[in-house]
Amino acid sequence: MAYRFFAYLDRLRWIKRWGLKRNITNENVMEHSWQVATIAHALAIIRQDVLKQPLEGFTAEQVATTALYHDCSEVITGDLPTPIKYHSKTITDAYKRIEDEAENELLSLLPEAMKARYQQHLLHSETHPGIAELVKSADLISAYLKCQSEIRAGNIEFNDAFQDIENSIRQRNSKEVEYFMSHFVDSYVLTLDQLLSQHHPK
Repeated sequence: MAYRFFAYLDRLRWIKRWGLKRNITNENVMEHSWQVATIAHALAIIRQDVLKQPLEGFTAEQVATTALYHDCSEVITGDLPTPIKYHSKTITDAYKRIEDEAENELLSLLPEAMKARYQQHLLHSETHPGIAELVKSADLISAYLKCQSEIRAGNIEFNDAFQDIENSIRQRNSKEVEYFMSHFVDSYVLTLDQLLSQHHPK
């Protein structure tokens, strides 16, 4: 029997984000998920190794894995832009039900012996709250970086989104997020030549 789970995930590359906005550089869900996973993993490590605060009940690797799958249901639902998703409680509740059904549909495409290991990453309802918090923070940082990139390219379409996302990041009042923003984000605006010129191998 051929299982279709990974074939579905492979199509995340065709799901475009920021559908209501004019984009200078298109972003798909697959590349977004990878970025969120690397940032979420870093946030967990920052909390544990830099800030010396424990990860209670989960590991940095579990955070990264959950982040990789955090938007996989969009291969079925498509990407619903945030202004629409949260336009009203009715739309938000309806989308949540659709998202839950899509997640369970994807889970059903796996062999029975694999489902238990995947459901903690695929189903938002099964995600550890601490992991969900870090993935959400990483998701916001990823969106912030996207807006920053578009604005620097002269696309004013992202100005309001940039301000809203920046406010949301500040409101999270997270030490690991503050650390990432202050120590890593500035380098995202550097050109390749600038990045190479600042590389000092030991």
